[in-house]
Amino acid sequence: MTDFNFEEAINNLSNDDVKVRKEAIESLVGITDEEAIEPLIKATTDDNAQVRFKAAEILGNMGDVAVDKLIEEFKKADGKDKRFLAFALKETEDKRVIPYFVEAVDDEDFGVRKVAVRALGELQADDELETIAKCLEDEDWGVKLAAIQALGDLASDEAIKLIKDARKTEDDKDFKKSCNKAIKKAEKRQKAKASGESIVKVIPMSTIKEMEKTNPQKAIKEYERYVEAKQPKDAPYKRLCVLYRKADDYDNEIRVIETACEVFKDDDKKLSYFEKRLAKLK
Repeated sequence: MTDFNFEEAINNLSNDDVKVRKEAIESLVGITDEEAIEPLIKATTDDNAQVRFKAAEILGNMGDVAVDKLIEEFKKADGKDKRFLAFALKETEDKRVIPYFVEAVDDEDFGVRKVAVRALGELQADDELETIAKCLEDEDWGVKLAAIQALGDLASDEAIKLIKDARKTEDDKDFKKSCNKAIKKAEKRQKAKASGESIVKVIPMSTIKEMEKTNPQKAIKEYERYVEAKQPKDAPYKRLCVLYRKADDYDNEIRVIETACEVFKDDDKKLSYFEKRLAKLK
């Protein structure tokens, strides 16, 4: 695969050859340059699904720099062109996008509605329980399932009751299984919250390590979940420090190391490693 520099990749996003566009979009993975935002937004409407998805994923992992522009474009878009912008906004995990997803549950496009209601659950939009519940009556099966998953994410007593009520009214076995899974997830979250545990969804370390090769920005986001939850595993902290070091992000590396020192204060071996690293940086 060709490894384009930034300017070449941006220019080649509009190349007539789909293979070149695929290579161009891969070259932009991990980019946070504001100049890439508009070309990437345009790429979310590319004829090729792989290019569209990757462009949305990159935008979603760019951080605060892309959120305002994504919201602006999302409000103007319609139909299928809006789907991947919705996915990008969901991936930002920025609560500022909640009002736009609330509006989007009434969108004419089922794909937009599906992403919107799923996002409301993932973003813990507790005040939008009625909005999510409304999607249980959607004509599209995928939207209804997304609503069940969103209610499971909220994990409130009211949300669990809505899932149970929906389970009673449906005969489809797969739907009932989805309801059972969502209820189990919600009850697990409730128990964790009651015991004072941090409720953070993490994916396996092996998956994130593979992600480092293709999407370092996404890998950083996933490792940060381990840090946020103050998980008692030293590997996520070490890998995150490496990624921040490669990105010349001194402040975030320091922050992660200091968090690790707090988490492993009673483990002399692990604590010693992070203290030595911290001493070198300060």
